[in-house]
Amino acid sequence: MQQPYTAPPPDTAGRVLVVDDDPTVAEVVAGYLARAGHLVDRAADGPAALASAAGRWPDLVVLDLMLPGMDGLEVCARLRERGPVPVIMLTARGDEDDRVLGLEVGADDYVTKPFSPRELVLRVESVLRRSRPADRAPSDPVPLTAAGLAIHPGARRATKNGTELALTLREFDLLAFLLRHPGRAFGREELMREVWGWDFGDLSTVTVHVRRLRGKIEDDPARPRLIRTVWGVGYRFEPEAPAEPFPSAEQILSAGPEED
Repeated sequence: MQQPYTAPPPDTAGRVLVVDDDPTVAEVVAGYLARAGHLVDRAADGPAALASAAGRWPDLVVLDLMLPGMDGLEVCARLRERGPVPVIMLTARGDEDDRVLGLEVGADDYVTKPFSPRELVLRVESVLRRSRPADRAPSDPVPLTAAGLAIHPGARRATKNGTELALTLREFDLLAFLLRHPGRAFGREELMREVWGWDFGDLSTVTVHVRRLRGKIEDDPARPRLIRTVWGVGYRFEPEAPAEPFPSAEQILSAGPEED
Protein backbone atom coordinates (compact mmCIF):
# COMPACT_ATOMS: atom_id res chain seq x y z
CA MET A 1 0.00 0.00 0.00
CA GLN A 2 1.44 3.37 -1.02
CA GLN A 3 1.92 5.96 1.66
CA PRO A 4 0.35 9.38 1.09
CA TYR A 5 2.65 12.03 -0.24
CA THR A 6 4.01 14.52 2.30
CA ALA A 7 3.67 18.13 1.26
CA PRO A 8 7.02 19.80 0.57
CA PRO A 9 8.16 23.03 2.26
CA PRO A 10 6.25 26.08 0.96
CA ASP A 11 9.24 27.41 -1.01
CA THR A 12 9.24 24.34 -3.27
CA ALA A 13 5.51 24.41 -4.03
CA GLY A 14 4.24 26.01 -7.20
CA ARG A 15 1.35 26.42 -9.62
CA VAL A 16 1.35 23.50 -12.06
CA LEU A 17 -0.75 23.33 -15.21
CA VAL A 18 -1.64 19.71 -16.11
CA VAL A 19 -2.64 19.29 -19.77
CA ASP A 20 -4.00 15.85 -20.73
CA ASP A 21 -7.12 14.80 -22.64
CA ASP A 22 -7.39 11.56 -20.62
CA PRO A 23 -9.49 12.53 -17.59
CA THR A 24 -8.22 9.60 -15.52
CA VAL A 25 -4.56 10.49 -16.08
CA ALA A 26 -5.24 14.17 -15.46
CA GLU A 27 -7.12 13.42 -12.24
CA VAL A 28 -4.40 11.14 -10.88
CA VAL A 29 -1.58 13.54 -11.74
CA ALA A 30 -3.46 16.54 -10.37
CA GLY A 31 -4.32 14.62 -7.19
CA TYR A 32 -0.72 13.65 -6.47
CA LEU A 33 0.53 17.17 -7.16
CA ALA A 34 -2.15 18.71 -4.95
CA ARG A 35 -1.32 16.33 -2.09
CA ALA A 36 2.32 17.35 -2.50
CA GLY A 37 1.31 20.95 -1.78
CA HIS A 38 1.10 22.37 -5.29
CA LEU A 39 -1.65 24.49 -6.80
CA VAL A 40 -2.99 22.68 -9.85
CA ASP A 41 -4.85 23.90 -12.93
CA ARG A 42 -6.12 21.44 -15.54
CA ALA A 43 -6.77 21.63 -19.27
CA ALA A 44 -7.93 18.92 -21.69
CA ASP A 45 -6.57 20.35 -24.95
CA GLY A 46 -4.18 22.89 -26.41
CA PRO A 47 -6.47 25.94 -26.67
CA ALA A 48 -7.70 25.40 -23.11
CA ALA A 49 -4.09 25.12 -21.92
CA LEU A 50 -3.12 28.40 -23.60
CA ALA A 51 -6.20 30.13 -22.17
CA SER A 52 -5.43 28.82 -18.68
CA ALA A 53 -1.81 29.97 -18.90
CA ALA A 54 -2.92 33.41 -20.09
CA GLY A 55 -5.21 33.76 -17.07
CA ARG A 56 -2.79 32.34 -14.46
CA TRP A 57 0.78 31.89 -15.64
CA PRO A 58 2.05 28.54 -14.29
CA ASP A 59 5.38 27.85 -12.62
CA LEU A 60 5.55 24.57 -14.57
CA VAL A 61 3.49 22.69 -17.18
CA VAL A 62 2.94 18.92 -17.30
CA LEU A 63 2.00 18.51 -20.95
CA ASP A 64 0.73 15.46 -22.85
CA LEU A 65 2.32 15.08 -26.28
CA MET A 66 -0.76 13.55 -27.92
CA LEU A 67 -3.59 16.08 -27.67
CA PRO A 68 -6.60 16.45 -29.98
CA GLY A 69 -6.31 19.19 -32.58
CA MET A 70 -3.21 21.00 -31.31
CA ASP A 71 -0.52 18.57 -30.17
CA GLY A 72 1.79 19.06 -27.22
CA LEU A 73 4.71 20.19 -29.38
CA GLU A 74 2.71 23.13 -30.72
CA VAL A 75 1.37 23.97 -27.26
CA CYS A 76 4.91 23.98 -25.88
CA ALA A 77 6.15 26.24 -28.67
CA ARG A 78 3.26 28.70 -28.20
CA LEU A 79 3.77 28.82 -24.44
CA ARG A 80 7.45 29.56 -24.95
CA GLU A 81 6.52 32.44 -27.28
CA ARG A 82 4.67 34.04 -24.37
CA GLY A 83 7.41 33.57 -21.80
CA PRO A 84 9.82 31.13 -20.17
CA VAL A 85 8.17 28.24 -18.35
CA PRO A 86 9.50 24.77 -17.48
CA VAL A 87 7.72 21.93 -19.31
CA ILE A 88 7.63 18.22 -18.53
CA MET A 89 6.23 16.28 -21.49
CA LEU A 90 4.06 13.17 -21.13
CA THR A 91 4.01 10.67 -23.97
CA ALA A 92 2.38 7.29 -24.49
CA ARG A 93 4.82 6.48 -27.27
CA GLY A 94 7.98 4.45 -26.85
CA ASP A 95 9.59 5.85 -29.99
CA GLU A 96 12.78 7.73 -29.13
CA ASP A 97 12.14 10.16 -32.00
CA ASP A 98 9.02 11.43 -30.23
CA ARG A 99 10.90 11.93 -26.96
CA VAL A 100 13.71 13.76 -28.71
CA LEU A 101 11.17 15.95 -30.56
CA GLY A 102 9.76 17.06 -27.21
CA LEU A 103 13.22 18.00 -25.97
CA GLU A 104 14.03 19.75 -29.24
CA VAL A 105 11.09 22.15 -28.88
CA GLY A 106 12.28 23.06 -25.40
CA ALA A 107 10.73 20.59 -22.98
CA ASP A 108 12.86 20.24 -19.85
CA ASP A 109 12.05 16.57 -19.41
CA TYR A 110 9.64 13.87 -20.50
CA VAL A 111 7.93 10.94 -18.77
CA THR A 112 6.68 7.95 -20.76
CA LYS A 113 3.25 6.47 -20.02
CA PRO A 114 2.54 4.41 -18.05
CA PHE A 115 4.49 6.21 -15.35
CA SER A 116 4.69 6.39 -11.58
CA PRO A 117 2.82 9.48 -10.32
CA ARG A 118 5.28 9.65 -7.42
CA GLU A 119 8.22 9.79 -9.83
CA LEU A 120 6.48 12.54 -11.80
CA VAL A 121 5.99 14.58 -8.60
CA LEU A 122 9.69 14.19 -7.79
CA ARG A 123 10.64 15.43 -11.24
CA VAL A 124 8.25 18.36 -10.98
CA GLU A 125 9.78 19.36 -7.65
CA SER A 126 13.30 18.98 -9.01
CA VAL A 127 12.54 21.40 -11.84
CA LEU A 128 10.74 23.85 -9.55
CA ARG A 129 13.65 23.91 -7.08
CA ARG A 130 16.08 24.78 -9.84
CA SER A 131 13.82 27.51 -11.19
CA ARG A 132 13.53 29.36 -7.86
CA PRO A 133 15.71 32.42 -7.13
CA ALA A 134 16.83 31.02 -3.77
CA ASP A 135 18.53 28.13 -5.55
CA ARG A 136 20.22 30.11 -8.27
CA ALA A 137 23.86 29.70 -7.30
CA PRO A 138 24.17 32.25 -4.46
CA SER A 139 27.92 31.49 -4.41
CA ASP A 140 28.28 33.41 -7.70
CA PRO A 141 27.99 37.11 -6.73
CA VAL A 142 29.53 38.17 -10.05
CA PRO A 143 28.80 36.95 -13.57
CA LEU A 144 30.55 33.87 -14.93
CA THR A 145 32.40 34.92 -18.06
CA ALA A 146 34.35 33.08 -20.75
CA ALA A 147 34.76 33.20 -24.53
CA GLY A 148 32.37 36.13 -24.92
CA LEU A 149 29.74 34.45 -22.75
CA ALA A 150 28.39 36.01 -19.56
CA ILE A 151 26.12 34.17 -17.12
CA HIS A 152 24.28 36.05 -14.35
CA PRO A 153 23.06 33.22 -12.05
CA GLY A 154 20.85 35.35 -9.80
CA ALA A 155 19.00 36.96 -12.71
CA ARG A 156 19.11 33.78 -14.81
CA ARG A 157 20.39 35.88 -17.69
CA ALA A 158 22.94 34.80 -20.27
CA THR A 159 24.57 36.81 -23.05
CA LYS A 160 27.07 36.21 -25.85
CA ASN A 161 29.08 39.22 -26.97
CA GLY A 162 26.46 41.40 -25.28
CA THR A 163 23.48 39.80 -27.02
CA GLU A 164 20.99 38.04 -24.76
CA LEU A 165 20.58 34.30 -25.24
CA ALA A 166 17.12 32.70 -25.13
CA LEU A 167 17.89 29.65 -22.98
CA THR A 168 15.51 27.20 -21.37
CA LEU A 169 15.84 26.36 -17.68
CA ARG A 170 18.00 23.30 -18.30
CA GLU A 171 20.07 24.95 -21.02
CA PHE A 172 20.91 27.77 -18.62
CA ASP A 173 21.81 25.35 -15.82
CA LEU A 174 23.95 23.27 -18.17
CA LEU A 175 25.85 26.28 -19.50
CA ALA A 176 26.39 27.69 -16.01
CA PHE A 177 27.70 24.34 -14.79
CA LEU A 178 30.14 24.04 -17.69
CA LEU A 179 31.40 27.60 -17.17
CA ARG A 180 32.09 26.82 -13.52
CA HIS A 181 34.24 23.84 -14.57
CA PRO A 182 36.25 24.89 -17.64
CA GLY A 183 38.56 22.34 -19.16
CA ARG A 184 37.06 19.39 -17.28
CA ALA A 185 35.42 16.48 -19.10
CA PHE A 186 32.05 15.21 -17.86
CA GLY A 187 30.18 12.08 -18.85
CA ARG A 188 26.47 12.25 -19.59
CA GLU A 189 25.66 10.33 -16.39
CA GLU A 190 27.60 12.89 -14.36
CA LEU A 191 25.95 15.82 -16.12
CA MET A 192 22.51 14.32 -15.50
CA ARG A 193 23.34 13.97 -11.82
CA GLU A 194 24.94 17.40 -11.39
CA VAL A 195 22.70 19.51 -13.65
CA TRP A 196 19.38 17.65 -13.57
CA GLY A 197 19.80 16.32 -10.02
CA TRP A 198 18.81 12.78 -11.06
CA ASP A 199 20.57 9.47 -10.62
CA PHE A 200 18.36 7.95 -13.31
CA GLY A 201 16.89 8.93 -16.65
CA ASP A 202 17.36 8.70 -20.40
CA LEU A 203 20.83 10.01 -21.30
CA SER A 204 19.51 11.29 -24.64
CA THR A 205 18.11 14.16 -22.54
CA VAL A 206 21.68 15.36 -21.99
CA THR A 207 22.65 14.78 -25.63
CA VAL A 208 19.74 16.85 -26.95
CA HIS A 209 20.37 19.70 -24.51
CA VAL A 210 24.04 19.85 -25.48
CA ARG A 211 23.03 20.00 -29.14
CA ARG A 212 20.50 22.77 -28.49
CA LEU A 213 23.00 24.72 -26.40
CA ARG A 214 25.64 24.45 -29.11
CA GLY A 215 23.11 25.87 -31.56
CA LYS A 216 22.82 28.98 -29.40
CA ILE A 217 26.42 29.66 -28.33
CA GLU A 218 28.65 28.24 -31.09
CA ASP A 219 29.62 30.26 -34.16
CA ASP A 220 29.32 27.03 -36.17
CA PRO A 221 27.28 24.39 -34.28
CA ALA A 222 28.35 21.73 -36.79
CA ARG A 223 31.98 22.32 -35.73
CA PRO A 224 31.71 23.19 -32.03
CA ARG A 225 34.68 24.98 -30.48
CA LEU A 226 33.34 25.75 -26.99
CA ILE A 227 31.48 22.59 -25.94
CA ARG A 228 33.85 19.91 -27.14
CA THR A 229 33.05 16.23 -27.45
CA VAL A 230 35.54 14.10 -25.53
CA TRP A 231 35.53 10.81 -27.42
CA GLY A 232 34.36 7.90 -25.29
CA VAL A 233 33.80 10.18 -22.25
CA GLY A 234 31.34 13.04 -22.76
CA TYR A 235 31.79 16.80 -23.05
CA ARG A 236 34.25 19.51 -22.03
CA PHE A 237 33.91 23.31 -22.05
CA GLU A 238 36.93 25.01 -23.63
CA PRO A 239 36.93 28.74 -22.75
CA GLU A 240 39.83 29.46 -25.06
CA ALA A 241 38.26 27.49 -27.93
CA PRO A 242 41.59 25.99 -29.09
CA ALA A 243 42.03 25.29 -32.77
CA GLU A 244 42.43 21.54 -32.39
CA PRO A 245 42.24 19.34 -35.49
CA PHE A 246 39.32 16.99 -35.78
CA PRO A 247 40.28 13.40 -34.84
CA SER A 248 41.21 10.93 -37.53
CA ALA A 249 39.19 7.80 -38.25
CA GLU A 250 41.83 5.77 -36.40
CA GLN A 251 41.54 7.98 -33.32
CA ILE A 252 37.75 7.72 -33.33
CA LEU A 253 37.86 3.92 -33.56
CA SER A 254 40.43 3.63 -30.78
CA ALA A 255 38.67 6.07 -28.43
CA GLY A 256 35.20 4.47 -28.59
CA PRO A 257 31.78 5.84 -29.57
CA GLU A 258 31.03 9.55 -29.41
CA GLU A 259 28.48 10.72 -26.85
CA ASP A 260 26.76 13.00 -29.33
